[in-house]
Formats: sequence, C-alpha cells, structure tokens
Amino acid sequence: MDALPVPGVDLDAAALLGLRHLTRRAAPSRATRLAARPGGIVTRRRGRGSEIDDVRLWADGDDIRHIDRNSTARTGVPHVRTFRDERERAVLLVADFRPSMLFGTKRAFRSVAAAEALTLVGWRASGEGGRIGLLAATADGEPDFVRPKGGERAMTGMVGVMARAHARALKQSDRADPPLDALIETAVGALPRGGHLVLASGLDVPGPRFDEVVKAAMSRVSVSVLLIADAFETRAPKGVYAFLTREGRSGWLSGRDERPVGPDPRVERLNALGVPVFPIDSDLGAERVAPLLERLDAAR
Repeated sequence: MDALPVPGVDLDAAALLGLRHLTRRAAPSRATRLAARPGGIVTRRRGRGSEIDDVRLWADGDDIRHIDRNSTARTGVPHVRTFRDERERAVLLVADFRPSMLFGTKRAFRSVAAAEALTLVGWRASGEGGRIGLLAATADGEPDFVRPKGGERAMTGMVGVMARAHARALKQSDRADPPLDALIETAVGALPRGGHLVLASGLDVPGPRFDEVVKAAMSRVSVSVLLIADAFETRAPKGVYAFLTREGRSGWLSGRDERPVGPDPRVERLNALGVPVFPIDSDLGAERVAPLLERLDAAR
C-alpha cells in the first residue's frame, strides 16, 4: 500500500495547477505592455514566422516550399518544416530536484519551494503568450525534459512531468548530487537563441565548470536564478537536532545561534557573473512568493 502524500515533502500536481490564480492578480509585464507598432495594442504578427519550430510528416494542403529535404531523403517519406514567430519567446524552467534539494525544516522541502516558484513563473509567462518548457534534474543524471510549448494545455502537461520527476527524486535521496554545470549545458542546448532559462536551485555542488558554463550560456540566452534556501541555512538555532527520513534513515543536524555575517557567497558569485538572482525562502508560501517574482520580468 502506498504511503499517503506528505504536504511539503511530496509534490502535488493539483496544487501547482491551482497556483494559476496568483499570477492573474499581477500587472502585465513591461514586455507585454509594449506594442510592436504605434497604437498601444499588442497583436500577433501574421504569417508563418521565420524560426523553425518542428519537422513533421507531410499533410494535404501543406506548402511544398516548406518540404524538409534532409528528413524526406532520410526516411523516403515527405516531411515539412513548421515555423513560429520568433517574438514568441521560449522560457525553460529548470527544476533542481537533486538530493541536496530534498531537505526542509519548516514548511516545505527546498525542492517543493523550487517547483512552486517555477510554476508561478510558468503560469505568468504562459498567460503572456510565451512558450514554456521544463528540465527537471534528479540524482540519476537523466533529466526529465518537456519541450517549450504554448498554452494552458502545455502548462498542465509540464506540471505533471514535474510532479513525477519529484516523486522519482524522493526515491534517490541517498545518492550524491550530479554537478549543476552539466545540467545548465543541457538546458541551454534545449533553448533557441534568445530564450530565457530560469533555474530554481540552492546551487549545491555547482561543478568545476559552473562559471564557464554560465558565461557561455549568457551569450545565447538570458539566465535568471531563483535561489532557494531553508531557514536552517540562514538562521539555524544553536544546538544539535535529530532527524528521521520517511525511509527510516536517521541523522543529526547542528546549528548556530548567530546569523551568517556578510552577503551570501552564492549571490555574490552569480552577481559577479551578471546573473539576476531572486532569493526565495522555502518557508514562504506561494502567496508570498508570487509578488517577489514579478521583478523577474525586468531581468528578461
């Protein structure tokens, strides 16, 4: 018999879908308010666009000018290219569900807080006409990937994949974290030039090539980081505390009475790279995080 879901530990897809109402309260971003031409009304450009979106099988009515020669020659079956308006920006949400994120001392695991924040970003971007995708990293080194697509249906599917990836991650909590730099390289490769990568992570085990990879990424796409932290990291009370996992493993955590002195070195590192950082306390619920993420638009 399966264990009952634990709030703050298990990721509830239905709860993530319910976060949509929090993004409806926000004012449209500056990118949405600006019109492409005088008149103050944003309209979708007519035509097929100029950026290749996909290659699919030929169907009656397709324009022969769009035939993809390589795919047709390789398969012996006619294929055509589909296009999109290059102004419909792709946003890839990168969820860090590695073992170090499966930790929390109050409201929720850092991984759950990361998923909530990314879902808020996704609903906001989707509502403004963007295409949203997902890359969810776990300990097995095989991230779950959802290609950027538009619309409510795309967000619904993405949330389901995120919840399943998190459930799998919980079963791998005793493994070591794979480096974050390899994940970022994979994410950048999945985005078209000019896209937006939004990473939600505690930046544990960044990897030896982290700075190099991030700098290279920013030459192709814009990058923002939602830096997820638990209260125990920043204001842990002095003492030693026992903990027990759902699987029955036990251990000890030690805390200190004073707050860390000086700025967070993770924030300083990202600032030095020119990456916008949005610190998020995993203790906060989605209602309090949503207003903080409105500033994300200014960084895009």
